[in-house]
Amino acid sequence: MSDNNSALLLKNARLIDAGQNLDEKADILLVAGKVAEIAAATDAPGAAVLDLAGAWVMPGAVDMHAHLREPGFEYKETILSGARAAVAGGFTSIVCMANTKPVNDSSAVTRFILEQARSAPAKVLPVAAITKGMRGEELVEMGDLAEAGAVAFSEDGKTVANSKLLRHALEYASLFNRPLLCHCQDNALFADGVIHEGQIAAAHGLPGIPTLAEDIDIARTIMLAEYLDVPVHICHVSSKEGVRLIKSAKARGVKVTAEVTPHHLFLDERAVVDLAYSEDLAQSLKPEQLCYNTATKMSPPLRSTADVAALRAALADGTIDVIATDHAPHEATEKAVEYDLAPFGVVGLETALALGLRLIYEKVLTPLQLSARLSLTPAAILGLSDRGTLAVGKAADLMIIDPELKWVVDPGKFHSKSRNTPFAGWQMTGRVVKTIVDGEIVFTL
Repeated sequence: MSDNNSALLLKNARLIDAGQNLDEKADILLVAGKVAEIAAATDAPGAAVLDLAGAWVMPGAVDMHAHLREPGFEYKETILSGARAAVAGGFTSIVCMANTKPVNDSSAVTRFILEQARSAPAKVLPVAAITKGMRGEELVEMGDLAEAGAVAFSEDGKTVANSKLLRHALEYASLFNRPLLCHCQDNALFADGVIHEGQIAAAHGLPGIPTLAEDIDIARTIMLAEYLDVPVHICHVSSKEGVRLIKSAKARGVKVTAEVTPHHLFLDERAVVDLAYSEDLAQSLKPEQLCYNTATKMSPPLRSTADVAALRAALADGTIDVIATDHAPHEATEKAVEYDLAPFGVVGLETALALGLRLIYEKVLTPLQLSARLSLTPAAILGLSDRGTLAVGKAADLMIIDPELKWVVDPGKFHSKSRNTPFAGWQMTGRVVKTIVDGEIVFTL
């Protein structure tokens, strides 16, 4: 092979790629930003060489649900800081939601995001709003936004209450071959709730959010997609009934996909008062206040133990297709208030992979299943044909993992501008040590 200054040869790694059903020790050669060769043993004169004995190499993760806050809320996060957090967690592509200020409801905002992302280490993909101003009254110009670079449409944080409008949104999004990412929530039932409507809410006098608020809207969204025979994606499923509805719809052939977040897989309603911290947290990182931990406040809320069990089973059997972070940064003082006044949302880009590895160690997922849920399937849903796999000719986006590295989640060391994680002090096994985007190393631990 001829010399190539842009070539990088990774040797002796365990390659794990659901796109090729590949889980074996091999070398992988990256040339000019693409995967050039995978072989049991290969040489590449002139290429830089990394010996990765003991390490895992997986396709770069694709997060189809993140909030980067720019434009308008740069004090919480910027496109650049969010992308740095992403690559530190093994995410090479991140989809940023539209609830910025101004809302991403015009091609001008979409182009601004893409321009800001030119210097970012990860690939940043804008999601446009479904309705103008996210007010639920008038559809955006979907064609213009798709042409400008929007990869999907979503009202994340809200829902399109008008079913006729949602019908038209599904129809138009399908015409432009863009998925609709639906935050399913009946706003009237959600009301002023702050945590799951269950035992913890009742015992502590906190307004509850019933699973019904989510389930009703999942059912409506599925029915519309089934009637129209168009695809739809359900964001951050949190309830066992939501799982049942999605499983039933898939069995009927409905074109529905769904995602779950790591926090809904590992925490339940007890975490609000820190009762779920059964493991030995690092002493220096234990929360000072052992009640009403606002880092556990998100929408949808942490549910019951039965819901968590259903989500894990659904992720394992493929009912739930994707692990997404719903990375939602907030400035520290915004969360340092009474629980009912704190904003919804937690950060997740820098902890998701380690929690995914924990699912492997807990025998919930196999390594190939984790590769599918983090990389292959989200890339396919978003139409990113060159990502999500290590196949020859595809983009050289990948993460290198030390599966045995032990570390403690310390929010003070995050690359994100925000620290609102419910996993502070958790002791993890396995971590991303390098992330490569288009053949270039963009993160090293």
